[in-house]
Amino acid sequence: MSFWNKYKILILTLFLTYVISVPAGIVTGTSVSTWYATILRPSFSPPNWIFGPVWTTLYALMSVAVWNVWKELQNHNHSLAKNIMIIYYVHLLIGASWSFVFFGLHHIGYAALIIVVILIFILWLMKLYFSISKLSFYLMVPYLLWSSFALVLNLSIWKLN
Repeated sequence: MSFWNKYKILILTLFLTYVISVPAGIVTGTSVSTWYATILRPSFSPPNWIFGPVWTTLYALMSVAVWNVWKELQNHNHSLAKNIMIIYYVHLLIGASWSFVFFGLHHIGYAALIIVVILIFILWLMKLYFSISKLSFYLMVPYLLWSSFALVLNLSIWKLN
C-alpha cells in the first residue's frame, strides 16, 4: 500500500480540522486585543499565547484519533466509519461556533452552553471510540480535560462580567 493510500484520510482530516478552525481563529484574533482585553477574567485564566499551541496540539490529537477509528472500521463497517466522521465534523463546526458567539457576539453565557454541547460530543465520540480503538479513546482525553477547563473558565468570565 502506498503512502498516499495509507495516509490520505489522515492528511485530509488534519487539513479539514485546521481549515474549519480558521474563521474562528480570525474572529478570536481580532477580539483578543480589543474586547477580551477589557473584560474581567479569573486569576486562573491562562495567558493568551497558550491557546494557539494548545489548540494546535488538540486538533492534531483528535484528528489522529478519528483517523485511527476510520482505519479500523473502513474494511468491515464502512457505515459506522462514515457516521463517526460525520459526528466528528459536526462537532468541529459546533466548536468553531463558540468563537463567533464568545468573541464575535460577546454572548458569554451562550458560549458556555456551546461548550456543554461540545463536551457531550466529545463524550459521545469517546464512547464510540472505546470499543474500536483504546488509543483513539485516550487521544481524546486531553481534549476532554481542556474543554472541561474551558467551560469552567467561560462560566467564571460570565460570572465576572
